[in-house]
Amino acid sequence: MANSFLRRLDKRLDSIDEFEREPVPESKLKGWKGFLGMYAGEHTAGTEFVIGPLFVAHGVAAGELIWGLIVGNILAVLSWAFLCAPVAVKSKLTLYWQLKKICGSKLALIYNIVNALMFCFLAGSMIAVSATAVGLPFGIPMPGLGDWFPTSIGWIITVFSVGLVITLVAILGYDYVARFANIAFPWMILVFIAAALAVLPDLGVNSISEFWTVAQENIWTGVPAEGQSKFTFWHVMFFAWFANMAMHIGMSDMSILRFAKKWQHGFSSATGMFFGHFIAWMASGILTAAAAGAIAPGIIAYNSAGVAGAICVVIAGWTTANPTIYRAGLAFQSVTPNWKRWKVTLFTGLVTSIAACFPALVMLLLDFVALYGLVLMPMGAVIFLDVIVFPKIGLKSNFAEVANLNFNWSAGSTWFVTLLLCLFINIYMGVEIFFLGLPGWFIAVLIYLGLSKLQQDRYQKKATVETAQAKA
Repeated sequence: MANSFLRRLDKRLDSIDEFEREPVPESKLKGWKGFLGMYAGEHTAGTEFVIGPLFVAHGVAAGELIWGLIVGNILAVLSWAFLCAPVAVKSKLTLYWQLKKICGSKLALIYNIVNALMFCFLAGSMIAVSATAVGLPFGIPMPGLGDWFPTSIGWIITVFSVGLVITLVAILGYDYVARFANIAFPWMILVFIAAALAVLPDLGVNSISEFWTVAQENIWTGVPAEGQSKFTFWHVMFFAWFANMAMHIGMSDMSILRFAKKWQHGFSSATGMFFGHFIAWMASGILTAAAAGAIAPGIIAYNSAGVAGAICVVIAGWTTANPTIYRAGLAFQSVTPNWKRWKVTLFTGLVTSIAACFPALVMLLLDFVALYGLVLMPMGAVIFLDVIVFPKIGLKSNFAEVANLNFNWSAGSTWFVTLLLCLFINIYMGVEIFFLGLPGWFIAVLIYLGLSKLQQDRYQKKATVETAQAKA
């Protein structure tokens, strides 16, 4: 009986078609409803309970925070709408299979492994945040944000339990990922807001008129905590813009937006940016100030909103980790095409859960988010040029497929040289990692344009010579 059940389960899971190796058919395309809730749910996440407090710790002033978040989040939405969405709607392919056409199988293999591992680490931080709340009723000691390694067997069991649930949702496919987010988001954002309002009296806010003064004096004071660097408007703006650089400028959200009926659905990301990366970051900063310092997200939420706050942390982590594991699973699928998608996603969930056991992922979240976006950014520039720009300037798209290449050296050189130049700018010019994405993107564009023109001219000359010789 057990074997029969497993065979039926395997058949059922194998029947879930996510079109990972082909364009999404017209019949499966989705309208606004398929994206508004997903973006809102993904970006109203458990990690907002970490990022908001980190802005407080780094001494961002109240005015700098608000204006930085407004400008940065608008730029992020425009990046989704004008860079990622047009590419996704035109190709209807995942990032990973589009790259194979452009870069060749060997270069795509290297990139997809790097991409998948980084998404595993990101999803791991979401699982770790959820686990800080799940462990509360069981009295499991939660690691502090300064701990690098697992602190107890109970913590490891909690992490793997949360990881299993999240992975199962990701296995079910994009429809279930989006449905889960649509159901969870409205309640989550209300808990964030209610929790922040509940602790304002503890900070001295008893009327609306008192908020701004208290915000400047007791929450976002402009004075960094001991041992922390000072953040300004520019840090906040660029972090809000580039926190999801891998998704929009780096094109990873092709995997999501390939289901869109039109490119304007990229504006759906505004729900995530302004409910999650504006309201939730501010709310979690308020909660941290009331808690007199950054502590485990689950405890912060529980102290301010009780059981509802703890549950919010759990679900918020799930709604972000679900699509992140989904993306990572698609990346691994392109590396292991003979594996069934559900088995690849299960493996991805295992890797992610192991990573989540290490609290350092949460402690270094700001730096990690900036780093993984920067690493994936050059290939985003390559894809944008290849899909959108090349047809307009007479260059061939999908050159590796056209020329039957396993390794497109112009794309590979663009990736490696851009990262080397960004490292040089960081080390020798003192530009912080948060700011490198903007010059890095233009560097990648110039390099790929120049090298592709050179490579394709050589290919065309060679083809002309071979054609002439064949006729002779």
